[in-house]
Amino acid sequence: MTDVMEQNGVPADSGVTSNGTGPEAGTPGTGTAEPGAAARIAEIRVRIDEIDRALVELWQERAALSREVGATRMASGGTRLVLSREQEILERFRAALGADGTQLALLLLRAGRGPL
Repeated sequence: MTDVMEQNGVPADSGVTSNGTGPEAGTPGTGTAEPGAAARIAEIRVRIDEIDRALVELWQERAALSREVGATRMASGGTRLVLSREQEILERFRAALGADGTQLALLLLRAGRGPL
């Protein structure tokens, strides 16, 4: 796992804000000493954390479903994977999100079927 760094190169969880001072200068980890901005950042981060939890749950559900599809296909004498289906998924994510979408789709596919 990689460490998250603030824009100033200080680790995000170090308690040092982007202006170089400690937590006493504002809300820790917000990168600002301005109370209004720090409060808004904290509010936004609550929603980001909710979204992250949902993404993890959906990721796990998708991977389980994909593994079930693969197991069902192989148990019935089919192939381990269907390349045309993978290409369809890759293209859908690329069209919606660009190059990052392709990378995300590759990770999703690997989570469901394992590495090739």
